[in-house]
Order: sequence, then C-alpha cells, then structure tokens
Amino acid sequence: MQTRDRAISETNPPLQQSRTASVRRTTGETDVRVTVNLDGQGECSANTGIPFLDHMLHQISSHGLLDLDVQATGDLEIDDHHTNEDVGITIGQAICQALGSRKGIHRFGHFIAPLDEALIQVALDFSGRPHLSYGLEIPTQRVGTYDTQLVREFFVAIANHSQMTLHIRQLDGINSHHIIEATFKAFARAMRMALEIDPRRAAKIPSSKGVL
Repeated sequence: MQTRDRAISETNPPLQQSRTASVRRTTGETDVRVTVNLDGQGECSANTGIPFLDHMLHQISSHGLLDLDVQATGDLEIDDHHTNEDVGITIGQAICQALGSRKGIHRFGHFIAPLDEALIQVALDFSGRPHLSYGLEIPTQRVGTYDTQLVREFFVAIANHSQMTLHIRQLDGINSHHIIEATFKAFARAMRMALEIDPRRAAKIPSSKGVL
C-alpha cells in the first residue's frame, strides 16, 4: 500500500501555484492599474482612453489566454504617449511578478501570424535579460487616432519590465492596421507558448545556470 501511495504521489505532483499579480503605477502623468492571470481564459477588460490600444490589449488576452484587467487614466489632452508607455510598463511588471522565479515555464516562444496580406514573426525568451529587436515598417503615421510610432514604445516598455528578449519581424504587409494587429496576435501566441508550464520540469528553472 505504501508503494502504491508513493507512486500516486510521484505521478500527480502538487498543483502549480496561482500565477496572478496586480500592480498599480501612479505618476504625475498617468494612473495605471493592471491585474493579470497567466493561466486565464482570455477574459479582458481594457479601459485606457486609447481605443486602438484597448483593441490590441484584447488581442493579447484572447490569443495569449491571459486574463487581463487594465484601467488607466492619463494626460491624453497632451497625446497618447505617456499612457501607452505606462500601460506597457505596468503590464510588464505584472507579468514579471506573476511569474515569480519562472520555475517550470517553457521560457521560449515563437509564432508567425498572418492577417490578410500582413505576415508577422515574433520570437521571445523570458530570459531575465530585457531586449527588443523591432522590425516593423508601418506605412502610415496613424491608425484612426493612434500614432503608429507608439507600437514600438509599447513593446519596449513591456519587454523591459517583464524582462524578456523580444524579436519582431515583418515578413509582409502594406496595411498599417493589419501589420499592427498581426504583431499583437503573434506576440500573444508566442508569449502563451513561453509561459505555459513544461510538465517535464515543472519545478525547475529552465536554464542550465539554474537561475533566470
């Protein structure tokens, strides 16, 4: 009986701890509150005051299977820059906090997403070493009221504060909306791959150094 009990214990390891975090970032320019559940169902509430950014946050949540709640106010009477950047910073901090020691994650993720004529490749590594290599060529200055230069600023912020290495490549595309949305979808799917638990080493750091 003891042998059988031990075998059951070995084949049914303890459940993974909840990977959730809530972060609030308040500055003289913005007030951003983010709650993230890395093991969610793709539920999203995004109210940043920037409609196109809200649309992109829904893509991250839906395709990354993250539960994401983002509530932000900022100095939009100036422009969208501070709010866009601080939302990226706060989401990155929440992801980093929810990951904890990063035990058990696959760590690497990659995806190529098509959206009509646009084709975007994203590869990333939750290495603990922030880096962004950004290769988008967005042909217009704006999508609706959203300044397309802010796409890069969002990904700089989220990469730096989640401590990931992130590479974004545009393989094809001429429509600005399609290029940006395909980027967020590819990012979401790559991140989902990287953050999922590897059952073969669920209690171990995914690094030969033993630390990330």
